[in-house]
Amino acid sequence: MKTINILLLVCFLATFHSFSQNETNLKEIDNQIWLPFTKAFETFDYSLFASIHSIDLVRINADNNQIQNKISYINNYKERWKFKEREQTITFRFFERLNNENTASERGIYKLTINPETDQEQSYYGQFHVILRNESGQWKIMVDYDSSENKTIDASRFNQAFAIDDYTKY
Repeated sequence: MKTINILLLVCFLATFHSFSQNETNLKEIDNQIWLPFTKAFETFDYSLFASIHSIDLVRINADNNQIQNKISYINNYKERWKFKEREQTITFRFFERLNNENTASERGIYKLTINPETDQEQSYYGQFHVILRNESGQWKIMVDYDSSENKTIDASRFNQAFAIDDYTKY
């Protein structure tokens, strides 16, 4: 009986450690990737945007049949954000967040809103899948894939995914 109790305790502690480590990793990822990503979009800061991407980045835009490396991807944003003619926000929701201490895979839906809270407000949605790598204690985006899935990603799909801080879902 003692052996069973000890075995159950070990299983519980292993599960608890796994859950707490997962939540710790998710909070680190949020602080090192998703919060700066959002801030970069809202402030048109391509340097901040560049800092969250690995030098080995592979960027895939399925809607445009395009694959880019970090330099061409960031240069695109440098040009695009040169003229800050409008406000924009970006929000992320997730349906899968897997990680260990070195690698993470995160899938979800983003909502990009142009001219928020104005008569000209427009929102665009896409599904994303990023692979993150912990590079010397700093999470970086190594692979970034997104697609509108033939324009089927919309507000209802966005709302079905989980909030960024809903760690209990992962």
